[in-house]
Amino acid sequence: MKARTLLLGVAVAAAAVTTGSSAFAQACEGTGSARLTVHVAGVRAAKGEIAVTVYPDDRKRFLAPKGKLYRIRAATTAPVTTVCFNVQPGAYAVAIYHDWNGDRDFNRSVIGMPTEGFGFSNDAPTKVGLPSFEAVRFVVRGDTAIRSTLRYLK
Repeated sequence: MKARTLLLGVAVAAAAVTTGSSAFAQACEGTGSARLTVHVAGVRAAKGEIAVTVYPDDRKRFLAPKGKLYRIRAATTAPVTTVCFNVQPGAYAVAIYHDWNGDRDFNRSVIGMPTEGFGFSNDAPTKVGLPSFEAVRFVVRGDTAIRSTLRYLK
């Protein structure tokens, strides 16, 4: 019995090394048939958490209170943090922020500018205000990986 347990542990460790990330050793959030892997790049430091939120194909629910389908708050690894979701094939949008201080809030300055890193699917531009839903929308047809680079304003 101990030999089987040891072999299973070695197999899991080998799978994590093969993927290049320990994030795959954990279970994905959700119950869908397709895996959505989100690689969050540009993480400045391994401090706090990376919050990755998945929204359904509905512009009214994007960034709205209680509009999310799933959220993962992962321990931060720099320069890339990876999380995964099990979703149904379809269209989605993703919003991300680096919760630097771990208070589970997206902190802003007194004039409303973000003080923590943030990003969106498709690396949608945000020159003034939030990106449109159309700019962040993407389609999952099977196992899908996306990459988003965090932006820090200070």
